[in-house]
Amino acid sequence: MGLAVLLIGTRKGLMIARSTDDRRTWTVDDFQFLNQEVYSVAIDTRRERPRILAGVGEGHWGPLLTYSDDLGKSWTEPEEPPIGFPPGSEASVARVWQIQPATDQQPDVIYAGVEPHALFRSEDRGESFALVQGLWEHPDRPSWVPGGGGACLHTVLPHPTDPDDVLVAMSAAGVYRTRDGGATWHAANRGIQVAHVPEDQRFPEFGQCVHKVAFHPDRPQRLFAQNHFGVYRSEDRGDSWTAIESGLPSNFGFALVAHPRRPDTLYLFPLQADAERFPPDAKLRVYRTEDAGENWEPVAKGLPTEPYYAAVLRDAMVADSGDPVGVYFGTRLGEVYASRDDGDTWSLIASHLPDILSVRVAEVA
Repeated sequence: MGLAVLLIGTRKGLMIARSTDDRRTWTVDDFQFLNQEVYSVAIDTRRERPRILAGVGEGHWGPLLTYSDDLGKSWTEPEEPPIGFPPGSEASVARVWQIQPATDQQPDVIYAGVEPHALFRSEDRGESFALVQGLWEHPDRPSWVPGGGGACLHTVLPHPTDPDDVLVAMSAAGVYRTRDGGATWHAANRGIQVAHVPEDQRFPEFGQCVHKVAFHPDRPQRLFAQNHFGVYRSEDRGDSWTAIESGLPSNFGFALVAHPRRPDTLYLFPLQADAERFPPDAKLRVYRTEDAGENWEPVAKGLPTEPYYAAVLRDAMVADSGDPVGVYFGTRLGEVYASRDDGDTWSLIASHLPDILSVRVAEVA
């Protein structure tokens, strides 16, 4: 890799780490957006000049989506808030949970998932956004409820070759998909169960508390999902799901990352349970499958061996495009670990940070 840029969004600001020696060593900049939560970050590399975007919580003034075209040296804040519900919608944006550039076919399109459950779309690389009305006006919406973290739309997965096909995941509403560019949406949760309800109600059409969904761009019909008690795979882009949690120490967790080149390889970070959100047996371990979830193995060489009680949140784990692939995760203890060999070995690259909320990485010119 050339220059690797790692964005670390925390509860008290954004830090940017850089590596110029194929991810062997990292330098970490000072905090930006000091004392503001940064739940979402993205690096858009589709144009000649990369753009960094950050969803920043401005406390009293509300959330802000801002961007930088010089790798974080300076930031542009639009004169008007780029994301906001139209008049009469009786809603306001509480938090920007996800920033997702679309595919190379749409180099100026960026999606943003917010709280309350809603999707916004930009056609000018994030300078302004419009509400995706088809999802906001969905007849299921009055029945969607917030998860433990809020009513968040936290995952946006545009199809790599069909710009009209977009899949989103919401807590605790479930997975929804559009095939007509956002005009209409349908629930895509068949086979995913809801815990802690009567047995005859465990497989509803929607209402599942999905924590994260991932896929490999070369195989967009195959999806992986980490739910509130459940790890699943779909081979038909969400039309049906099957459990793939056998061999894991727990089926609860948040973080889920697909290998960028090997469609059968997936990483996740299991947690003990919803009321015990620490690693099973207090062991800091990432789990990897190389056969699409049929078998799982812990990959923990270089990680702490003493008891560890911090969680990894849904957007605090990511993989890069290097060869071998680099995998990164940040914990709620403020530590960032990195592997530059597909997860075989790990090293600590930052510590003593605030609670880590989001992590993203890219190679840039």
